[in-house]
Amino acid sequence: MPAALDTQIDDLYRQPLDEFIDARTALAKTLTGPDAQRVRKLVKPTVVPWAINQVYWRARPIFDAMMRSGAQVRKVQVAALEGRNADVRAASDEHRHAVADAVTEAVRLANAAGLKPSPDALMRTFEALSLAPTPIEAPGRLTRPLQPSSGFEALGGLRLKAPAVPSPATTAAAKRAAKKQEEARRKAEAAEKKHDAEIRRAEAALQRAREKMAKAEALLRETRKREP
Repeated sequence: MPAALDTQIDDLYRQPLDEFIDARTALAKTLTGPDAQRVRKLVKPTVVPWAINQVYWRARPIFDAMMRSGAQVRKVQVAALEGRNADVRAASDEHRHAVADAVTEAVRLANAAGLKPSPDALMRTFEALSLAPTPIEAPGRLTRPLQPSSGFEALGGLRLKAPAVPSPATTAAAKRAAKKQEEARRKAEAAEKKHDAEIRRAEAALQRAREKMAKAEALLRETRKREP
């Protein structure tokens, strides 16, 4: 994708939420071929991811501090699994404070735009972003709330260097971590299925509402025709 178009797409996710659709349509009309198709397929964020995107675009130091603290949590957990000294509690405390600061800023930016995202949903999504082993979506373009992994579950996808002579305690910790990772995977799949089901129900409800509106409009037109 050309750099100029990439910047224009970033601008879409920086705009007020209620302007996203119109701005996306206007941008797509200036393009042709695959570029136009890609822009038309861009997903409008819900309130929570929109607020988080605004922290990325408008309060980057807060966002970056939160991401660094999450990376540090992962680092010290790896060290602990390898049997090295690591202050997991200190890293976790710093991460909680950084997430809290990010949530506060997201709420402030959202309230200024007349929106009220759930602080709990913001916290969960910030945690998921900062603890993920790889980026979940392009920074500043998040479109859906996320569910985090916690503790050793956040280490999913990492390949750990085992000690030369594994101790029983290290082996037990690795087994517990693997079990928790599997539980996290199952929870994530269940959450994704629930999210998809909610979207399908919402779409069905919207379709029913449109059908009712069409019938009401038809009845109104017919009534007006019969008026003297």
